[in-house]
Amino acid sequence: MFLVDSAEAEADWDGVETNIKNILERVEADIVSLKKWDTRRLAYEINKKSRGTYILCYFRAEGKSIAEIERTVHLSERIMRVLILSAEHMTKDDIEKDTPAKLAEKPGQKAAESTVAKAEAEQVSAVESSQTQDAVLEVSEAATESEALAESIEEAESDNEHLGTAEPAAADAGESEQTKEGEMKRDSESAERQDKEGTDEK
Repeated sequence: MFLVDSAEAEADWDGVETNIKNILERVEADIVSLKKWDTRRLAYEINKKSRGTYILCYFRAEGKSIAEIERTVHLSERIMRVLILSAEHMTKDDIEKDTPAKLAEKPGQKAAESTVAKAEAEQVSAVESSQTQDAVLEVSEAATESEALAESIEEAESDNEHLGTAEPAAADAGESEQTKEGEMKRDSESAERQDKEGTDEK
C-alpha cells in the first residue's frame, strides 16, 4: 500500500502511477494490479499534509527486493509512506474486488447512465411524436381531398339531373306544338269542307 498526497494524486494521477511502477520495475517486480484504494483524512499530518490517497498494489518480487523498495520510497518526494505485506493467501477474486474509491464512483456512474438513458428516451419520444403529427397531418390532408372529391361528384350528379329534367320538358314542349299545329290544320280543313258543301247546295 502506497500513500501519496491527495492533492497531487488528483492533479497528476498518471504521474503518481508511473512513479510507483518505475520503483517496482527497478527491482524487476511483476505488477499484478495497481489501483486507487481511497482518499482519507490522515490521523496525523505527514509533511504538513492532512489528507492522503492510498494506492493498493499487488506485485510479485523476491524477498530481498522489499528493502530496496522501502529505501526508494523513503527517498521519494512524491510518495509519503509505503506498507508492504505478504498476499500469498489472497485469491484472484480478492485482488479484483472493488476498492472503496471504486464503490464510491458507482452511484455517480449510475446517475450519469440514468441521465443518458433519460435523454435518449426523450429523443425517441420526440421523434415518435413528430412522426405521429406528420401522420395525422397526412390523414387530415387526405380527408380534405376526399371531401373535395365527394363534393365535385355530388355537383356533377346534380348537373346531370338538371340536364335530364330539361330534355323531357323540351320534348314535351315540341310535342305540344305539333299537337296544336295538327288541331289547327284539322280545323282549317273542316272549315273548307263546310264552305264547299254550302256552295254545292246553292
